[in-house]
Amino acid sequence: MSAGPHSAGSAPTGALRHVLGHLLTPLLMCVGMGLAYLGAFHAPQPHDLRVDVVGSGASAQVLAQTLHDKGSGALDVRTVPDRDTAVSALRDQSSFGAYLPGAHPELLVASASSDTSAMAVEKVFTKVAAAQDAPLKVTDVAPVSDGDPTGQGVFFLLVALSIGSYASVAVIGGAGAVLPLRVRALLATGMSLVVSLVGTVFAGPMFHLVDHGLGGVWAMSWLYSAGILLIGVGLHTFLRRWTTLGVMVLFVMLNFTSSGGIYRPELQPGFFGTLHAFWNGAGFVEGVRGHVYFDGHALGGHLLVLALWFLAGVAVTVGAGVAETRRRPAVPAAATAPGAPGGPVVPTAPGAAAAPAVAGAGAEEEVAGAGAEEEMEETVAV
Repeated sequence: MSAGPHSAGSAPTGALRHVLGHLLTPLLMCVGMGLAYLGAFHAPQPHDLRVDVVGSGASAQVLAQTLHDKGSGALDVRTVPDRDTAVSALRDQSSFGAYLPGAHPELLVASASSDTSAMAVEKVFTKVAAAQDAPLKVTDVAPVSDGDPTGQGVFFLLVALSIGSYASVAVIGGAGAVLPLRVRALLATGMSLVVSLVGTVFAGPMFHLVDHGLGGVWAMSWLYSAGILLIGVGLHTFLRRWTTLGVMVLFVMLNFTSSGGIYRPELQPGFFGTLHAFWNGAGFVEGVRGHVYFDGHALGGHLLVLALWFLAGVAVTVGAGVAETRRRPAVPAAATAPGAPGGPVVPTAPGAAAAPAVAGAGAEEEVAGAGAEEEMEETVAV
């Protein structure tokens, strides 16, 4: 019996509707990435950027007040009594530059804290020295390693770890949808170990982004990756095919822009500076900087941030397990007995009909496989 014209045209219409529905995801990614990246990076301007003027006399006070007033909120200028105090402030990241006025002016910076902040400070005080008709000497009291001359290698390590983690979420949640949640959680934990080891190879022997403290870098890489994977695998139970978009919002759009890897909060709009205080990417970037370049200063706080995100992942995964248990329909014992209506059929002779339970499992795997393929196709690397 041939299908009529209406039924012949309904399949393409349904397929088109299906494609248009899925195109919503990349459209939202485009809008979200534009808002996040352009909002955070398109026009960096300093605000409340702490700098010091070294000296206790009237001239130092006048210079500090003049710079503070002219900056209109861009600079937070204070005076410190001597060079050692200025260096200590740079080493504990409470200051981003220190100017020593005089016949031979000198500017102290700590590029390991943020190369872009150091450049912004240098730009300001180059003009100050030029107004005094004196060349400016710049001294870096906390330089980055030779393998990371721009100081942004840690940020790109963050990008690699993030993509390896959130892309794994789509694979585990999609292709592994038929697996018990405890197996998916174990896969997530194992994959985070692999991703962190790859990142450690990048940071150490391959690109030499750090020249010591590689063990600590690995530990923070694993904690960071495990947090993303557990949160993503847990969210998949609730978000399904929207999981990829969800983890991109959390761990790309809001994460990369607030990490401080390119611009610290003092050069960004306030929203991203606020996220910097507790987001996991900032915890990783600042934790690695503190561990490698600043003798572990404030490392405990950054580790706490990473640990809390990891615990959030554990909590979301446990919540997903509870939700999946409640969704699972109860199967009466009689229905599962061999030969019972709707239950498994045990063949009694060669060539007997396949068991309904096997057929049902095959159909379930086929549906899960189709969903996995769609979901993994929507995974976009940034």
